[in-house]
Amino acid sequence: MESARIIAGLARLLRDVGLAEEIAQDALVAALEQWPGSGVPDNPGAWLMAVGKRRAIDRIRREQRLEAKLTEIGHGLEPEAREAPAEFDLAEDAEPIEDDVLRLVFTACHPVLSTQARVALTLRMLGGLTTEEIARAFLVPEPTVAQRIVRAKRTLAEAGVPFEVPEGPERAARLSSVLEVIYLIFNEGYAATAGEAWVRTDLCQEALRLGRVLAGLVPGEPEAHGLAALMEIQASRTRARTGPSGEPVPLRDQDRALWDRLLIRRGFAALLRAREIGEPPGPYVLQAAIAASHAQAPTAAETDWTQIAALYEVLARVAPSPVVELNRAVAVGMAEGPERGLALVDAVAAEPSLRGYHLLPSVRGDLLARLGRREEARTEFERAAELTRNAPERKVLLARAASLGAP
Repeated sequence: MESARIIAGLARLLRDVGLAEEIAQDALVAALEQWPGSGVPDNPGAWLMAVGKRRAIDRIRREQRLEAKLTEIGHGLEPEAREAPAEFDLAEDAEPIEDDVLRLVFTACHPVLSTQARVALTLRMLGGLTTEEIARAFLVPEPTVAQRIVRAKRTLAEAGVPFEVPEGPERAARLSSVLEVIYLIFNEGYAATAGEAWVRTDLCQEALRLGRVLAGLVPGEPEAHGLAALMEIQASRTRARTGPSGEPVPLRDQDRALWDRLLIRRGFAALLRAREIGEPPGPYVLQAAIAASHAQAPTAAETDWTQIAALYEVLARVAPSPVVELNRAVAVGMAEGPERGLALVDAVAAEPSLRGYHLLPSVRGDLLARLGRREEARTEFERAAELTRNAPERKVLLARAASLGAP
């Protein structure tokens, strides 16, 4: 619970995220050794920060770093804190601690790192997940995750990435990177790209937590509230998204009585905060508005597909991409008929970025089936099944292909 705050506070002083995490771990080990005998202090976070600062001073002394750096870290430490860290009052750190966490967010998600490295470092530094937990969540070997984290820390140090919250034009670009990382984590939990499970609730919950923290740290950023709203509303469907055997249940077939109304209300509130800021809606706010439209429909048949198609049209202008166009084709196919939707799908089918994307043939198969072109639809569902790496999804796609009859 205290990990991100301790690392962030030490990183502000040390200007080195990797070293800050190492010293924070030392402080946690000291707690494990001392607290069973002395008891948990009234302010565990203050205890850990005090020990961390002492360890930082010792490290700098051992490595003979600049005296100026030693003075910076040691400033404000009372002599009695060295003897009794449990009683240490961190009043001087109380004010900037949230800023420190925000600095850590921007550092862990720095664009100098690869997407995989940003995700791993964010889950390690801010989520407090172990390398084993991260590896299990993303179905990769633990040594691979460990190496990503080590290389990420080295890259940040070698690039001289400042431990700061960016300002001006750079802030928007960096914030976009932070939002992307959090949403990638959420999506991997919401619809797993590989493995035997369709939903990984732990990843969804961690992304939700990070999204809520970020929205609180940057209350004037509408896209942060938009992302929080989007994840809250999507997460509200979790119980309805899988069947008895863990198979995916499409949105149109879900039991909406199972949707979590509290999460929906939280999502609506976050979306309202984003709109109240008064800026033109960005991609996350628009996606949240689309999710809200689905949440407002009592039944699938009552979904306002015309409104959703219009929102996708705006999203396609704000953040154009082949995937957005594919989603827009689905909405248009529902609002204006499958023939119109199929035309939009075929218009983007040749996009290189969609090559190997299993949802392209899946969407096309659905539209073809609605048009009565059963043999073509079956072929598309079989192709989608070949492309997906998620076992439950593959099973559903093959079942849809089989339901259209033998060749």
